[in-house]
Amino acid sequence: MPKETRVATGVPGLDEMLSGGFVPGTAILVRGAPGCGKTSLSLQYLVHGALNQEPGLLISFEEFPASIHRDAESLGWNLSELEESGQLHLMFTSPQVLLDSLASPTSALSRLMLEGGICRVAVDSITHLTRLTSDSAKLRAYYNTIINGFKREGVNTLLLGEESRAPNPRQEKGKLSFVVDAILLMRYVEVESAIQRAIVVLKMRGSDHAKEIRRVEIRKGGLVVTDLFEGRESILSGISHRAGAR
Repeated sequence: MPKETRVATGVPGLDEMLSGGFVPGTAILVRGAPGCGKTSLSLQYLVHGALNQEPGLLISFEEFPASIHRDAESLGWNLSELEESGQLHLMFTSPQVLLDSLASPTSALSRLMLEGGICRVAVDSITHLTRLTSDSAKLRAYYNTIINGFKREGVNTLLLGEESRAPNPRQEKGKLSFVVDAILLMRYVEVESAIQRAIVVLKMRGSDHAKEIRRVEIRKGGLVVTDLFEGRESILSGISHRAGAR
């Protein structure tokens, strides 16, 4: 049987963790603290697609396009060139407008998805939907509206989110972890009094994936996933220690 086509992220080391990339047509939650690399990862995912004739769309609820361009430039990416070629689109909007747009086949977003041939979407950040309601059932319905709306278009969607404060997924408001198809967790880790970045694949429906926790570096050119945190324990707690140490 032919090997399944995957949606590559363009992040060295991460695609290997994902058995080649994301499963086509899925929604992926990238969760972590501010500054841990979520937005950089989403830009790299979109730029990689744009350079390979897979048009992308970044939807931002908070960061203005000028700021996004500046962040991308610091990593070596010229978003203006990709926008001019029609391979990348930036949209600054609100959570409510996004929900309304996905419900209307005549909205500007729906037209862009169709006419622009959008293949990849990143939403920064899905956490903003919690401001629309305090009702968990309504929030879950909002999550489903966004995820299913993009799935109907056949695109792969990255949903950036702040790390959940719930002690376990079943107590998470809206239970977004149960709605998405895959979850990447990014963390700051203190190792020998130095702060490092870590990434782990917590969930990936319909596919095997790496289970280990790996280091992430942000360099000119984007993120690179490197080696394992070998010989360390309690990595995801944020403060690790040597295995067996007390």
